[in-house]
Amino acid sequence: MTLIKYSTGILGLLAIQNGMAAGLIEDSHATLLARNFYSNADNRDGAAAPNYTQEWGQGFILNFASGFTQGPVGFGVDAVGMLGIKLDSGKGVHYNPTGSARQGNIFPTDGDGRAVDDFSSVGMTLKALVSKTEFRYGTLQPKLPILVASDRLVLQTFQGAQIESREIDNLTLTAGRIDKVKERGSTDEEGLSIAGSNAKLDPTNPGLNTTRSTYSHEFWYGGGSYKATPDLTLQYYYANLTNFYKQHFLGALYGLQLGPGRLTSDIRHWDNSSDGRNGNDPDYFSTGYYGNGVTRGKVDSRLTSGLFTYTLGAHAVSAGYQQVNGSSDAVWLNEGAGTTSYFMTETMSGKFQRAGERAWQLRYAYDFAGMGFPGWSLKTVYTNGDHIKTAAADGKEWTRDTTLAYVVQSGPAKGLSTAVRQGVFRTDMQRDTDEYRVIIDYPISLF
Repeated sequence: MTLIKYSTGILGLLAIQNGMAAGLIEDSHATLLARNFYSNADNRDGAAAPNYTQEWGQGFILNFASGFTQGPVGFGVDAVGMLGIKLDSGKGVHYNPTGSARQGNIFPTDGDGRAVDDFSSVGMTLKALVSKTEFRYGTLQPKLPILVASDRLVLQTFQGAQIESREIDNLTLTAGRIDKVKERGSTDEEGLSIAGSNAKLDPTNPGLNTTRSTYSHEFWYGGGSYKATPDLTLQYYYANLTNFYKQHFLGALYGLQLGPGRLTSDIRHWDNSSDGRNGNDPDYFSTGYYGNGVTRGKVDSRLTSGLFTYTLGAHAVSAGYQQVNGSSDAVWLNEGAGTTSYFMTETMSGKFQRAGERAWQLRYAYDFAGMGFPGWSLKTVYTNGDHIKTAAADGKEWTRDTTLAYVVQSGPAKGLSTAVRQGVFRTDMQRDTDEYRVIIDYPISLF
């Protein structure tokens, strides 16, 4: 309620200043998502140090979006408030010793290495609309091939500015600059980094299990998505994380009727190269394999994938292939605290983005409405990767993720969803993982 009052007060000031309040309040809306999240991750086996996490929490995500004032330039404000409450966790299952990492699987870590009892944050976004072009400044949650805001109990958010234009039919252009991130299990803002440059031992505290990271505060991006035909969408985006990497992305989505069903093709390609200090400063290096036992160096990778899905009635079957070329792993914004990529192979426990890796994937999904049980669905994904460059030999890994979900179709609980997920991850390079998650989401429209 405090967030709503605060946002409404800002709207009132905007209305007074502009004298054209029509649409500002009338087009406002607010939603509350109540999320119950349970995670049990067993990492007891494998090459790296084992651990076991079991955490359970209740989250609340309040989203408020105003309309725009009238006139050639419309002004408004959006806001998001998030609260996470610990229902179950302990030092033995949060697995963060004193002075170690910033968070566990769900919750931030206190000074004693335990999960905090609760954590919260508020983000505000000022916005302006000119014709079909929208400017946003403040808290952002991008969903782009080069930047994907992640979520868990609550959301990962970024701070920066973005412009999005739809002036040309079927074409969406987006550009922006990000300077900070707030992780999905944190209340602190921090800079931006990549794997290899984060979670390093702190040489100033050699006696403690502490870590430090190398950050950038400049992530520039731009590009667009063009719907060339009703069945074909083309994408191009450019991104630059200053002193880390430059990235080009090309994508194509195409669908066509094939016999009684529909075939959808999803082609993605990233080209990643070094930028600034990443080329010569070890503090900015990426993970990968560079020969002669060297596992960190400059960004140099190309990731290409294709996923083909055939949908027939309630069934959907997919097959895909992905390959990484170059000396470094494929890169994305990754502070080491749990992030999401746009890779075809994004799974509960792995991404299959390592240097030299070749991965193939099979998916199957079923909508139980076909059997007279609307709201029920099943999805399972198997991914197998090999040819990973390591100092010892070519590495291998595989995952199997399965999700059974139900969404209430009617009544006072309409929209409430329950998902039970099980993931298995086996790898030569790090810990093997067996993880179970139960996620209950209840979206509530406030106004």
